[in-house]
Amino acid sequence: METCRLPAGSLPEGRATQMNRKCIELSARYLAALRIHLKPGARASLLPALKLGRQAVALGLETLELARIHEQSLAALESSNGYDGLGKRAGIFFAEAITPIVGTHRAALDSKIELNRLNLTLNKRTVELAATNVLLKRGIIRRRKVEAALKKSGEHYTRLLKDSLQLQEGLRQLTHQVLATQENERREISHELQNEVAQTLLGINVRLLSLKQEARTNTKGLKNEIASTQRLVAQSARSVRRVARQFKNA
Repeated sequence: METCRLPAGSLPEGRATQMNRKCIELSARYLAALRIHLKPGARASLLPALKLGRQAVALGLETLELARIHEQSLAALESSNGYDGLGKRAGIFFAEAITPIVGTHRAALDSKIELNRLNLTLNKRTVELAATNVLLKRGIIRRRKVEAALKKSGEHYTRLLKDSLQLQEGLRQLTHQVLATQENERREISHELQNEVAQTLLGINVRLLSLKQEARTNTKGLKNEIASTQRLVAQSARSVRRVARQFKNA
């Protein structure tokens, strides 16, 4: 019977030798189990075949390697002990033996399908993340622009506030100067009015004294003095009204 060998280069040399030895031992156990299974009158239990299939999976054998072991075992039995015509029972044994391998293939297929699904989901998430990153970068740029604009606007309004305060201070000082000037003008006008009225009243007083003397000797002269005195009174009234208008317009 041929020995069972793993594909060259699939494992390190030391481990490959060990695995090949286990594979050869599996071949011997497979031959013994198949002999018992095909023995005439024997109870056809498939549990040994299932165990051998699991051992084959543990060794990393594929369906083709196990099929080669089966064919070699069946050929050895037919040539030595005359197990002709038992191919159907042997096929059932082999079918049970490869069940674990088929199961691993199915699991691998399911895993591959699941992996593909996860890869598709991952790719979708990657695209979404890339789009989100683009939006995030745009948001960061926009936020920085807004912050810069706000900072610039804040500096601008700070300057405006400073200028406004300076202007208010200037207006306050100017108002103070205007009020002081108006107050000085009022004092000057009041002083002028006092002088003018005092002079007018002094003139009226002089005229009255003169009238007193004229009344004793000259009646005509008295009339002239009265008229002159009236003019002085009218002049004084005009001066008072003029000063009052100046105060009103100030």
